[in-house]
Amino acid sequence: MHPGFARKLYLPFLIAVLAAGCGDKKDEATTGQKSPAEAAARVNGIELTVNQVNYELKHIASDDAGQSQAARFQAVRNLVDQEVIAQKALADKLDLDSEVEQALGAARRQILAEAYMNRKLATPAGPSEAEVTEYFNAHPDLFAKRKVYRLQELSIKASPDRHAAIRAQLAASKTLNDFVEWLKAENLPMKAAQGVKAAEQLSEELLPKLAGMPNGQVVVMNSPDGLMLIVMADSQAQPVTLEQARSAIARMLQTQARQKAARDELNTLKAAARIEYLGEFVEAGKENPFAGNVAPAAGSAAGGKETSGAK
Repeated sequence: MHPGFARKLYLPFLIAVLAAGCGDKKDEATTGQKSPAEAAARVNGIELTVNQVNYELKHIASDDAGQSQAARFQAVRNLVDQEVIAQKALADKLDLDSEVEQALGAARRQILAEAYMNRKLATPAGPSEAEVTEYFNAHPDLFAKRKVYRLQELSIKASPDRHAAIRAQLAASKTLNDFVEWLKAENLPMKAAQGVKAAEQLSEELLPKLAGMPNGQVVVMNSPDGLMLIVMADSQAQPVTLEQARSAIARMLQTQARQKAARDELNTLKAAARIEYLGEFVEAGKENPFAGNVAPAAGSAAGGKETSGAK
């Protein structure tokens, strides 16, 4: 068996082993009920508990997963299978493998972070009717003036020192075909794509620019590897009424409230922590240089006359 495949196979089971034995340990004699810590199975003397079976049931796709005896039997069989393989992995000292250790550490951090936020943050109250209506009216591009856009994208791989020249050439090109030929002559790697996106699928920075653009115009935005050109090929109006959007807006506002609470809590924790970015990662401590960096191209290719290269 290839070592890499073995790691992929064993990692979920090794992580499951870490979670074992973390459940409720109330004494059955005092509660008068079956203890979650009661053994459901043993593998080479290692006990698998009822609590672990109940946890496994949460991950079985079944409408009656928590009640069906068949589902409970499947859950304990899953645990036994995991334990058999995990014990063999431990016997082979895979838990000392550096990649396995990294995966276990990453899983532990994620589980702890999610557990803290879930316990710290209560479910926010739903928004009022006035808040839903206010959001609807404040975002006509998403609702009353909603459109579906047919877009053409050109991703250009280029170092930051070439960006100004690329933007200048785009502005000077009579058509996008001329611009593409220039990119080829300059040996600048590029990749073209096209697709249809509804207004709600676009970023908050990009949507207002596309909403007011005629067909054929271009928006240029920075990307991690270079520049991204987005051509408005076509758009069709598909408005949504307040009644149609009401439940979706309510869910979104509730999600935003929870996200804000999570960000605020994270910022509080970070403010109290000593955080240092070292070596090549010093720049990572600064704001994302790509965030919000969207701007329309200047000149003829983006400024008002349709470009034949967009077709």
